[in-house]
Formats: sequence, structure tokens, C-alpha cells
Amino acid sequence: MLTDEMREKLIQEARQARSRAYAPYSNYTVGAALLTASGQIYTGANIENAAYPDTICAERVAVFKAVFEGEKEFIAIAVVSSNGGFPCGSCRQVLAEFGLQTRVLVAKEDGALLFEATLGDLLPGAFLPEHLNERDSRRGG
Repeated sequence: MLTDEMREKLIQEARQARSRAYAPYSNYTVGAALLTASGQIYTGANIENAAYPDTICAERVAVFKAVFEGEKEFIAIAVVSSNGGFPCGSCRQVLAEFGLQTRVLVAKEDGALLFEATLGDLLPGAFLPEHLNERDSRRGG
């Protein structure tokens, strides 16, 4: 269960993480804070690169840090930006790898919560690990 107190803590952690963003090209800084089932919080910020495709979003930084530390069960992620931007498709897919029940909190830079839903709500028809084991019946499989 995600309490109001934990929502506020995640948003505050994401706000703090945002200050560590490296965004010299877009000047659009994003912070993320990911709560795992073990109760740990992993933060991330977007890191841009002059070769734009090599830029990485705050959400993926937080997820990759958590997975590197052995975490694979996520409760919620808070994402904070100047205008309350949503996670991009790549971030949604990376999060989907670990479960569609993860709560996604979207907030503005002042900490105001604008939106909350499950990842499944944000990514209907997600491609999941179990899909790799299914045979495609359309190919006569």
C-alpha cells in the first residue's frame, strides 16, 4: 500500500534528484524516485548527450540503479519535471519488465501531484517477458 506520506517522500526525493540532471541541450530537467518492495528508494535524473539518442531518462537511471543492486519488485515511481511530463515510451517499457502494478506519480517542480495511475494504465498491451515464450499462432506455430 502506498501511503500519502510515502507519496510525498517519493516526490521530494525526485525533486532533489532533478537538481542532479545533466541537460545542457534541452534544459529540461527531470528527477525520478523509485520505491522497491524492500522499501529502498533509488533516484535518477536525466543525462543528456550531444548525440541525442544516447541520452537517458531519469526513470531508467533509477530503474537501472535498483536492478544493479538486486531489486526487481517495484511499488511506485515518482517523476518530477517543470511541467509534469509523463514517462516516455522507453521508460514505460523498461518499467513494464518488472510489473504493470507499479504506481506512477507525475508531479510538477513545486511538488504538486498532477497524476497517478498504474504502469498498466499507462502502457496497455505492454510487451512482457512472458511474451518471449509464447508461440505466434499466426505463423502456424
